[in-house]
Amino acid sequence: MAACWPFLGPTRSNRNELYHPTLQRMTDLTTEQRNADSMELDSLSAEEIVRLMNREDAKVAPAVAQETPRIATAIEWIAEAFRRGGRLVYLGAGTSGRLGVLDASECPPTFSTPPEMVVGLIAGGPAALTRAIEGAEDHPEYAVADLKSIDFSAQDVLVGIATSGRTPYVLGGLDYARQLGARAIGFTCNADSRLHSRCDLVIAPVVGPEVLSGSTRLKAGTATKMVLNMLTTGAMVRIGKTFGNLMVDLRATNTKLRERSIRIVREVTGLDSDRAIELLNACGGEVKTAIVSHLGNVPAAAARALLQQSEGHLRTALDLAQQDAPRRSHHE
Repeated sequence: MAACWPFLGPTRSNRNELYHPTLQRMTDLTTEQRNADSMELDSLSAEEIVRLMNREDAKVAPAVAQETPRIATAIEWIAEAFRRGGRLVYLGAGTSGRLGVLDASECPPTFSTPPEMVVGLIAGGPAALTRAIEGAEDHPEYAVADLKSIDFSAQDVLVGIATSGRTPYVLGGLDYARQLGARAIGFTCNADSRLHSRCDLVIAPVVGPEVLSGSTRLKAGTATKMVLNMLTTGAMVRIGKTFGNLMVDLRATNTKLRERSIRIVREVTGLDSDRAIELLNACGGEVKTAIVSHLGNVPAAAARALLQQSEGHLRTALDLAQQDAPRRSHHE
């Protein structure tokens, strides 16, 4: 668990870094500039505010689309790390950190992954999820301590999220990851930021000034959420967590997910509800095992063995079961 750090104010070690006049100023950042279309924001009606924000939000998806090649590369790096037992670690402060923690926390129920496979770290620790921990983001050494606390290593991938591209906490974490030989991916909503020189790969959708100047929980936050969705979903698809667009590796931890498991088995196998439930019970509630067992005409144990042989890819396991069918038929 990440440490929770108190605000200590600028230290001798970081005072020059934070305030040196030659460094990039906040006013130079696209995300801090004033939006010409929202200058009269306080005089607008509620409906006019909604229309304005909706027009601005429409700029987010095209900005993210411009980063397609870099997002795709990041997905491949993350999937590669997963295959060799590594992890994806998000690192951020404020809204950026909260979005990283959110995306990480959604992976276990969606893809049946262990909680330690995708980890979210936020400056200030868990308490910063619900309240601001002032100054925690100003200390790069805190990121190093947080990464050491989870035994971050060269086989992991770090995604440092800083919409400004200059958050010391995130820069410190990226520097540490590269020192270890881990792949370091940066996310920012500013072009040519300080973050660019600290990463192996930078994803930088430039969404423009916010409706509320400097409030990066708006368009920048939306862009962040969109990209993180792509990173984890894309990587999970690449390692076999889906079948078509079905979540076949979900974990049925509540009524909604149990119903979804039954619906997926029915859709893929053509069974009715009662038969699907019976099949899932025989397979320990494992959706992929149930599908291979039924379509491959093998018992649950053999279905699990086929999935293991296929490294979890359901389509490959079904192909193997079909190839093995003549041999099984001859033996019988």
